[in-house]
Amino acid sequence: MKQLLILTGLVLSGFTMSQSANPPRFVKYFVAAESYESAGVVDVDGNGTLDIVSGDFWYENDGTKQPTFRKRHLMGHQKREDQYYDDFSTIPFDVNADGRADIITGGWWSGKLRWLENVSKDDWPIHEIANVGNVETTRAWDIDGDGKPEICPNNPGKPLVYLKYQTDHTFKSIPVHSTQGHGLGFGDVNGDGRGDFIISDGWLQQGGERTAPTWTYHPEFKLGTASVPVLVVDVDGDKSNDLIVGQGHGYGLHWYSQGKSATGRTWTRHSIDEKNSQYHVMEWVDITGDGKPELLTGKRYRAHNDNDPGSNDPVGLYYFTVEKGIFKKNVISYGTAGEGKGTGIQFATADLRGTGRTDIVVAGKDGLYVFFNEK
Repeated sequence: MKQLLILTGLVLSGFTMSQSANPPRFVKYFVAAESYESAGVVDVDGNGTLDIVSGDFWYENDGTKQPTFRKRHLMGHQKREDQYYDDFSTIPFDVNADGRADIITGGWWSGKLRWLENVSKDDWPIHEIANVGNVETTRAWDIDGDGKPEICPNNPGKPLVYLKYQTDHTFKSIPVHSTQGHGLGFGDVNGDGRGDFIISDGWLQQGGERTAPTWTYHPEFKLGTASVPVLVVDVDGDKSNDLIVGQGHGYGLHWYSQGKSATGRTWTRHSIDEKNSQYHVMEWVDITGDGKPELLTGKRYRAHNDNDPGSNDPVGLYYFTVEKGIFKKNVISYGTAGEGKGTGIQFATADLRGTGRTDIVVAGKDGLYVFFNEK
């Protein structure tokens, strides 16, 4: 039976500015002036230190107490399309099982998923995975619960599929739904222990055998030009998962509380921040080191080359602490372009120096930076 949508009016819960006694202090560090919009972190050369990968280059961690990432190595030649590169994700994945981390990316203009083969020298060979249509961006999630990630592209206006890695080092396309919009998430919506897909106009419930899952569509909400990812987390502590959604090409950052009524599941939208636009990317990660995750996000810099609402507003990177549905905003970086730092389409978090603290690597049209966590 289809569950009915009950979407109540906007609840202006808003956020407050955090007054934490010991908030982390972040030091902004410039790496490169490249304008790729995706970045990842992985041990590229196998020496035990984490390197940065973004676009055509990987940036070597020199292993010092404060790595400079100044030594760069050429990986490939991503095609330039006007003010973009056709390179919208950075997913480490050892595709050919040789013990070295390769990189999976995808492009809007080519419509293809590709992997760059780590050959321990410049100019990595590029291999096609699949032609899936315009790639907004891509994420890796364990869809079938076998402990191994699948590749999940967001292709607005195209069918929703994911790519499952095969023993012969290829990927098999698994269909999920006939179409999808802007935005994609994955998590357990109904509490049955299995992950479900979130798309911009509903969610897809996973059923059937884990090796051959079925998908039931529930058109219970409309999220607009939603972020990638849409986060599926318990915001208010009621033991049921809610949604955190940014507007990737407009103003607004919201969370949707999950509830129940006599007629089915309900979703109530709450405001987190209405003052910033282009909340295109976010992660749920422990930034403060207190053992609890925070919402890490920011304003993408020039998402549609000044054609989005708020494109000329100041840019920023923020984390929000969350306690029983109350979000407290903490500024990591804020200001006009060149002073503040905006996001791209995928950022990375990792302990780059072995300090036990989570650092942040952010790419974008305004350059590649590290924010070292100096708590």
